[in-house]
Amino acid sequence: MATAVSANKAELIAIANAVATEKMIDRAIVIEAMEDAIQRAARARYGAENDIRAKLDANTGDLRLWRVVEVVEAVDDYFKQVNLKEAQKLQAGAVVGDYIVDPLPPIEFGRIAAQAAKQVIFQKVRDAERERQFEEFKDRMGEIITGVVKRVEFGHVVVDLGRAEGVIRRDAQIPREVVRVNDRIRSLILNVRRENRGPQIFLSRAHPDFMKKLFAQEVPEIYDGIIEIKAAARDPGSRAKIGVISHDSSIDPVGACVGMKGSRVQAVVQEMQGEKIDIIPWSPDTATFVVNALQPASVSRVVIDEEEDRIEVVVPDDQLSLAIGRRGQNVRLASQLTGKAIDILTEADASEKRQKEFAERTEMFQTELDVDETLAQLLVAEGFGALEEVAYVEADEIASIEGFDEDLAAELQSRATEALERREEANRTLRRELGVSDDLSTMPHLNEAMLVTLGKAGILTLDDLADLATDELVQKKRQEQRRRAETENKRPEDKGGVLGEYGLSEEQGNEIIMAARAHWFDDEEAAPAADASEESEA
Repeated sequence: MATAVSANKAELIAIANAVATEKMIDRAIVIEAMEDAIQRAARARYGAENDIRAKLDANTGDLRLWRVVEVVEAVDDYFKQVNLKEAQKLQAGAVVGDYIVDPLPPIEFGRIAAQAAKQVIFQKVRDAERERQFEEFKDRMGEIITGVVKRVEFGHVVVDLGRAEGVIRRDAQIPREVVRVNDRIRSLILNVRRENRGPQIFLSRAHPDFMKKLFAQEVPEIYDGIIEIKAAARDPGSRAKIGVISHDSSIDPVGACVGMKGSRVQAVVQEMQGEKIDIIPWSPDTATFVVNALQPASVSRVVIDEEEDRIEVVVPDDQLSLAIGRRGQNVRLASQLTGKAIDILTEADASEKRQKEFAERTEMFQTELDVDETLAQLLVAEGFGALEEVAYVEADEIASIEGFDEDLAAELQSRATEALERREEANRTLRRELGVSDDLSTMPHLNEAMLVTLGKAGILTLDDLADLATDELVQKKRQEQRRRAETENKRPEDKGGVLGEYGLSEEQGNEIIMAARAHWFDDEEAAPAADASEESEA
């Protein structure tokens, strides 16, 4: 490239064409880089203060140099300005305010100037090549690409993709997979980011979408859209589950994915280093899908808790270990597949849990409503589990219980309301003992029990509450993460929001936070008003 700036016209154009072809970038970008290099060399020769331009004819190789000057009445900058008299010598009819061209003779490049020009051209070409790589790969995220392993650095695999390089980070590789230099490898384009050192192309072989794309390549029905993979979950290198559905009733989705004698699924398994794949039929019914997802274990009963966004699955005693899987693998994958937290219980555990809940609710009603055990048990048996349900339900619903009448229903509702008031007063007293400001009690959606919880968390004033983000206030605990942490005897990473146990929605959380921050804006409005009154008095 150093010879390019000192070459003749034909060689300049030939070099520009060769560089554009080799780097696969626009020829005009190379010409522009050459012009920029020549401009810098000319400024070094004639003075950097001059506004010097260069133009290289892309067809003939002719080079023109000129200096741009402004026509003024009184010259302040002799490098970029010229008076009217001198300007008319350069261009007839020039008037004050015009910008005119002062032609310059061609320059000869010395060794230093040639080296500087070479660096300028290299940098421009490198930038153009990086931009071309980014534009080429930015719209290919989610595709499978084949490359050659170029090197392995600190556990990360660098892959030559032909026109660019990609990297498979350690956490995106299949565990225990042996990768050697010059191996051909297939991977998913996970992300493409523009960075200062060039576009970074991140690849993955451990992502669930990699398995989906492999199935699309092996199963024509998936590629054609007849069969759809609705969900996928992986424990890379060990086991995976996919949920499939057919949009054509005459085609079995599971059979089509398995293929003749398992040929299709085996091709995917081999690419994923022997990872076992469970193919299960997807169902819009959550309970049915959970039962399918826990295969090969059989399920006795499924209980869905919509409020907690979790599912309780009851299995026979002899199926417990199969349902959970080795190190919790089966239930973990089923949970990822369904997007729900799943708790596995045996028949004995479920029975014990129901009996415990029944006894606790019965005792609570006996204490709070001052009724005998039989009456409390009847309420629990009819599905009542909290004082609020007794206090605020229609009286007819209580009166319709066998052995109850309207007078008893009214009395029970009255006692439930009084019990709730006693509970609220007790929480109010505790809240004040904790030092929680009365201002917090005016916030929407908050009751005294919630204020006690806030006080125990050290949130005592409006400013304390206003400093919280919405998720820090109302985000529910992630049941799956908590269960997994308990299984692995670790502390859960996500503790949820301060009021996460109360089931507040994100919208309600936003309202609470904004109401707590309202006094900030009142203070800002009051401050300018106070300043104005002080000025008027002065």
